[in-house]
Amino acid sequence: MRTDVRRTNNAVTTTSSAAAAAVLAGITTVRNLGILAHVDAGKTTVTERILFLAGETHKRGEVHDGTTVTDCHPQERERGITIFAAAVSCLWDGHRINLIDTPGHVDFADEVERSLRVLDGAVAVFDAVAGVEPQSESVWRQADRHGVPRIAFVNKMDRAGADLDAAVASIRERLHPVPLAVQLPVGREGDFTGVVDLLTMRALTWDDGPGRDGLREGPVPEELRAEAEHRRRRLDEAVAGLHPAALEEYYEHTALSTATLAAALRDLTHSGEAVVVLCGSAYRNRGVEPLLAAVTAYLPSPLDVPAVRGSVVGAEDAEGVEGAEGAEVERAADPAGPLTALVFKVNVTASGRLTYLRLYTGTLRKGDTVLDATTGRTERIARILRVQADSHTETDSAVAGDIVAVVGVKAARTGATLCAPGAPLVLEPPVTAEPVVTVAVEARRSVDTDRLALALARLAEEDPSLVVRTDPETGQRVLSGLGELHLEVAVEKIRRDHNGLEVVVGRPQVAHRETVERGVTGHVHRHVKQDGGAGQFAQVVIDVAPLDGPVGAQEGGGFVFASTVTGGRVPKEYVQAVEAGCRDALAEGPLGGHPVTGLRVTLTDGATHSKDSSDLAFRTAGRTALRDAMRACRMVLLEPVVEVTVTVPQEAVGGVLGDLAARRGRVQGSVPHGATAAVTAVVPLAELFGYATALRSRTQGRGTFTTRLAGYAPAPVAAR
Repeated sequence: MRTDVRRTNNAVTTTSSAAAAAVLAGITTVRNLGILAHVDAGKTTVTERILFLAGETHKRGEVHDGTTVTDCHPQERERGITIFAAAVSCLWDGHRINLIDTPGHVDFADEVERSLRVLDGAVAVFDAVAGVEPQSESVWRQADRHGVPRIAFVNKMDRAGADLDAAVASIRERLHPVPLAVQLPVGREGDFTGVVDLLTMRALTWDDGPGRDGLREGPVPEELRAEAEHRRRRLDEAVAGLHPAALEEYYEHTALSTATLAAALRDLTHSGEAVVVLCGSAYRNRGVEPLLAAVTAYLPSPLDVPAVRGSVVGAEDAEGVEGAEGAEVERAADPAGPLTALVFKVNVTASGRLTYLRLYTGTLRKGDTVLDATTGRTERIARILRVQADSHTETDSAVAGDIVAVVGVKAARTGATLCAPGAPLVLEPPVTAEPVVTVAVEARRSVDTDRLALALARLAEEDPSLVVRTDPETGQRVLSGLGELHLEVAVEKIRRDHNGLEVVVGRPQVAHRETVERGVTGHVHRHVKQDGGAGQFAQVVIDVAPLDGPVGAQEGGGFVFASTVTGGRVPKEYVQAVEAGCRDALAEGPLGGHPVTGLRVTLTDGATHSKDSSDLAFRTAGRTALRDAMRACRMVLLEPVVEVTVTVPQEAVGGVLGDLAARRGRVQGSVPHGATAAVTAVVPLAELFGYATALRSRTQGRGTFTTRLAGYAPAPVAAR
């Protein structure tokens, strides 16, 4: 805790310390968490029940009625899916829970990525019938990359075919943490009425009343006592095998106390060694109170997570910075520290611009001037808002650990760091996924061309995964995104937000890549330029080869550069320039001008001139040498492929398999689930345009499908 050495009045110092301690104590009761899941697993319903039980809403919102708080955009209510990550806040048992309801569709995975970047914990929701589904696995891996601790909630326990043990087994097999089930269901499928809490060995049951007081607590039913005691022993054994302190108590007493077990579960959750598993039915309002208790008991507060790391910028102009320019420093969640906040979402509307922040250190007050460390621009905070989806409550200040929206920031983009002007620091921004689908967009009337340009710029500002560019050959504006639905939603948003703006959309096109199938060795390029004054000279010799592994396995990002030059024939600083030139050449391949991936370039020799060699000359030589070498290589055109999971009635499986084969799909398996079956296949993305309509027609509207990007694969010869 920082102290102000200029204070001399002991009473003032004591009061200040007490106030600071109170602020820190408040931070320990904050939980910043996200709700993660596959499409239709029940994320939004879980969020709605949390808000209802916490008293934030007075009526339970339903997805099918379009009355939910977080799915507040008209397109979300019409489509019945979450499209935009929505932040809400509530109070539960003395804790403030800041919650982000994230999308479950693969086309909106970038919304999940930006949310996870600023969260301290998450609740992963699974369908009790389907278990781990494709997008469940994808969002779980995203959370792994960010080191976000999770607890699991197996939802829809009242459905026919619901099986907690099967869902837990799928978590173990497909996600690979140690799942620790802390509850035993009371009743099966339609007779599911509650759970047995294995920590307290008490039964929690719910009635079907519409109010908040349907929970009943009592002893474990006699018919479940033996099973509950057996599962508690297995839970004790599993935890003792993972936690040293629990192991010591287990050896001494052959059992764990409730306090020791709870403390061990919290430690294992924070470390990621295990995941606590609960169950319930959010739609029927069963199991949500224990879930909230688990959130407050096991997920970390902002003080429990590692200090945020960033790079010092502008050290020569600022006083009291922690290190030299470019140095990496840590800042803990201290309200008295220098302000450090990350912009993770921007919402631009006709009435103003909302910038969503996660505060990591310091205190932000209305009227403060902050520095956008990414651009060096200063901004003034006009208002600070507590967010409740599409409604807001104004507040005078926010402290470390808070997630808020601010008004007045005019230029900061998603991923920008806002900090105290005297302590500039840049935090790592969220990673933005590369677009895979492209459409041409034009205004139907020429007078609306400028309006369309502004609308597209606003879209790209709100969603960095949308890329807008002008095709150099046709002059058309091109919009690229993560999927057909992603672009469909974006175009519809333009039409709704800009009355009278009519947009014409071309047929979707996939984003191809190019790669090397057979390389070349010893390719020599000499760059000489002499036009008066200082000239340019650089000579390079390069080898080009495909990267190890299957063609296209690098998913659009594979490039390795190495140098084997000896004897100083190419100085080290020029080697770096050659690498930069090679990276420039990757922007356009020889087959069709597509980005190039999956190759290894080795600089084997070269030559310099005592006067005319420079970084610029070697960068130009590297760029031209690789372009020429790729023309001599055997190149392959790659197309994006997706893993598609199609859920259809058993009688329609044959027709679906034939249709997937006709779309160049490779079927990987079919798993029966009662009267339905889940067919998994890898299919070129280009073949799935319009598949939703075709599937509905083939299955009388009963078939559904989900997709997950699986990488790139060679395109057929006809497409090359």
